[in-house]
Amino acid sequence: MDTSEAITILAALAQPTRLATFRLLVRHEPEGVPVGEIARLITVPQNTMSTHLSVLSRAGLAVWDRQSRSVIYRANLACLRDLMLFLAHDCCGGNAALCAPLIADLTPCFAPPEKKPMADRIYNVLFLCTGNTARSVLAESILRKDGAGKFHAFSAGSFPKGTVNPYALKVLESFDYPTEGLRSKSWSEFSTPDAPQMDFIFTVCDNAAGEICPIWPGHPMTAHWGIEDPAAAQGTAIQKEAAFVTAFQYLKNRISAFVALPLASIDELVLNQKLRGIGKMDGTTARKEQN
Repeated sequence: MDTSEAITILAALAQPTRLATFRLLVRHEPEGVPVGEIARLITVPQNTMSTHLSVLSRAGLAVWDRQSRSVIYRANLACLRDLMLFLAHDCCGGNAALCAPLIADLTPCFAPPEKKPMADRIYNVLFLCTGNTARSVLAESILRKDGAGKFHAFSAGSFPKGTVNPYALKVLESFDYPTEGLRSKSWSEFSTPDAPQMDFIFTVCDNAAGEICPIWPGHPMTAHWGIEDPAAAQGTAIQKEAAFVTAFQYLKNRISAFVALPLASIDELVLNQKLRGIGKMDGTTARKEQN
């Protein structure tokens, strides 16, 4: 990479919408995101988003292909790597000791995943949604019971409402799942150096999946397990409660499949594929095809 190429890339990122878009694409590697979904998550008109994506593509930061009727964009991590190496060229005047922390931080992002199993121990799992009042709370309670002795379960939200939905508590109690200590809280509680280090982070609503997350210590494995929001259900009290029962069942099925995975003997590449597969089980809010 030369100076001219670096300036083009940095100029493409020097705009709030394009910077947010590129970070979104990086977050959704390697599957990519349809154009319409990118526009929805970044909250800009689709024609405007297409213009921004064209700028990122010309700079080499994004690539696209057509899948059926959808145009799928992905981050070009090779371009990002080359830019980082260009910026770090002759780092610290060639002092390898001073550059070591930088290289160590960059390596996990670009190196091929090691095909090794995870350690046999108790794993920390964080469920995320926007309000941390319904789906993520249900998931926390389910894993707390069904994964006891193997997992520590947590939940949080990007914009927590501060209270847990009473229907969530009622349904959990009706199925004999724990409710003690459940509360609505910000995901920032889990991004500090003294917070429990997560091994897995699962988003259970589409909005949270598209938001720019904190930098999680320890590089946890992530997947999107989106289901419909039971708190959005309309109708009678019985109908609203039924929506929470349905959400509970979908989450329980996903968590049962997760708990059954042989984490201590499965390599990380296969595990990543299985986690994404769980997110496509019945009840998923998988993104619709969009141009």
